[in-house]
Amino acid sequence: MPSPTSHYFDSDPTGPAHTRTLRVNLAGRDIEITSADGVFSGDRLDPGTSVLLRGVPHPPTGGTFLDIGCGWGPIACTLGMLSPEADVIAVDVNRRSRELTATNAAALGCTRVQALAPEEVPEEARFDLIWSNPPIRIGKPALHALLLTWLPRLSPGADAYLVVSKNLGADSLQTWLTATLPDAFTVRRAATAKGFRILHVHRDSETDTAYS
Repeated sequence: MPSPTSHYFDSDPTGPAHTRTLRVNLAGRDIEITSADGVFSGDRLDPGTSVLLRGVPHPPTGGTFLDIGCGWGPIACTLGMLSPEADVIAVDVNRRSRELTATNAAALGCTRVQALAPEEVPEEARFDLIWSNPPIRIGKPALHALLLTWLPRLSPGADAYLVVSKNLGADSLQTWLTATLPDAFTVRRAATAKGFRILHVHRDSETDTAYS
């Protein structure tokens, strides 16, 4: 077990990794991936992530995609398998998560998946698609700051899909996003399943107004 003082949102988890193999279904394929202690949902495919992956439209064939809070890589690897010509950036503050995502992407042949620390993403990068199971448990102020770092970097005409538990504030987050993001963005509830909401954030195609 991870140290009781270690959290999946720590930059450098304490305690041994205790790596393990998980058998999961991603992008319609039954695969084996490597996971470990000290990362988000290290012992299974998180139910919210599963709802997201089953409930979003098929990604475009190309572009630059973003996974916010990648964990061991289920979202980034799914994007890499479904859209092998796209560049996928998986961000996580957790070093172990980034290492696992890189390992799993390489094992699956997803050569265009990069696992980066947030500060390693070029400032000029813009994203044609964002999929995320955001780290709700980091607290509301930190979560809001995280989303305002990445959502305004959607390219004009692009979409973000976020999965959030109803019991952990999905509806209030939708209200906050609607009130806070610039007018170029629209926010709606795309789906509800198994106690989770999928929130859809769309950026208008004719505008490129940065958040301020």
